[in-house]
Amino acid sequence: MKLVNKFIDKHGAGHVTLRPEDDEDMWHLYNLIQNGDLVRAPAIRRVTTVSKTGSTESQRVRLNLTLQVKRVVFSPAGSSNQEGGGNQDEDSPAAVLHVIGPVTSENTHVKLGAFHTLDIEAFRDVRIEKADGWDSIAIGRVEEAIIPGRGAEVGAVVCGEGVASFCLLSQHMTLITHRLSVPIPRKSSSTGASQHDKGLQKFYSTLFDSFLRHIPYASATLKAIVIASPGWVRDAVYDFIMAEAVKRGDKVLQKAMKEKSIKVHISSPHVHSLVEVLKSPEVSNRLKETKFAREGMMLDKFFKMLGVDEMRAWYGPDHVRLASDRGAIGTLLISDDLFRASDPVTRKQYVHLVEAVQQKGGEVVIFSSMHESGQQLNQLTGIAAILTFPLDVEVVEAEEREEEENRKRQEEEECLADA
Repeated sequence: MKLVNKFIDKHGAGHVTLRPEDDEDMWHLYNLIQNGDLVRAPAIRRVTTVSKTGSTESQRVRLNLTLQVKRVVFSPAGSSNQEGGGNQDEDSPAAVLHVIGPVTSENTHVKLGAFHTLDIEAFRDVRIEKADGWDSIAIGRVEEAIIPGRGAEVGAVVCGEGVASFCLLSQHMTLITHRLSVPIPRKSSSTGASQHDKGLQKFYSTLFDSFLRHIPYASATLKAIVIASPGWVRDAVYDFIMAEAVKRGDKVLQKAMKEKSIKVHISSPHVHSLVEVLKSPEVSNRLKETKFAREGMMLDKFFKMLGVDEMRAWYGPDHVRLASDRGAIGTLLISDDLFRASDPVTRKQYVHLVEAVQQKGGEVVIFSSMHESGQQLNQLTGIAAILTFPLDVEVVEAEEREEEENRKRQEEEECLADA
């Protein structure tokens, strides 16, 4: 993401203009743009003109429109081609971001107040002005998005006999960039092993060609190339790729496979098995400094704590807020889903909670819901905390009720005194 322009005053008022460059940038924008914000971006509108003779002419006009956001729709890369079948060699579409709302600035071709959809495109500027000002989470998201040198940190081939999915894992997203499915005849007494072997050879050859296109093995940011499968498939795939690299004299690929590749056993040849991949010792040791690996490790730590000492593992918005009020949170685990709340008041509550934990010396880990660990956290209300000391939730809730009763009693006494 490129920062084109930024003006935010000390009160949080102002605007930011950004230029998205890839799918992950679209995800950042999806997390930045909220209902009520003013967004300005290029749009294409079909305009019909009527000549003096009565004939009509229609043409597409590119113009800049400013909308007040009512709805934001994000479709991740590969969303139209999820688990299961697929063509022999099928590429996944890029991520798509739509911003919908009424036009708020005068325009020759569009009426004020008319609803329009902005299709956010790569390498085209997007100006965002926050309705309620820029809070610390939004500003932090911008600062993180514009860090140079970002890119995929892991390339993964999740495969089984005849099927494979190619994935790229970056800081905030797991992108399924490609899938393939090649039918492989079973061995039988009539055909023998020949048809089966031909099918396997075609599968490996197709997979190799797809690997060259979809795994950026020469990239400096790519820390690992994971080949994961049940059974023996991963070994055969690795051997075939290495043999082809030697045959073609591709020294870059040979070096990448020797230095970066990791073979991992998984229970099924589907993308959701990536969570097994990231938890495997071989992968976690190499990727322990990456954001998504850290998310997975923190979630594992929470679940282990929940099993060993549940008084130090709390989850749910109300309980986590109670723990924060008592300064008990050592690590806050929170999903970025919660910051996309349609109600600005709800978002502010979560922002204040994050700031309160940080001010008291606690650590905050914001999970991406585009990673498997973030999706698991969402199933657990989207928020959890590892406490620095044990607290009994029933005791804390009883204390809260007592404090509330005392407060009401005091207010009633003050009202009677005033009367």
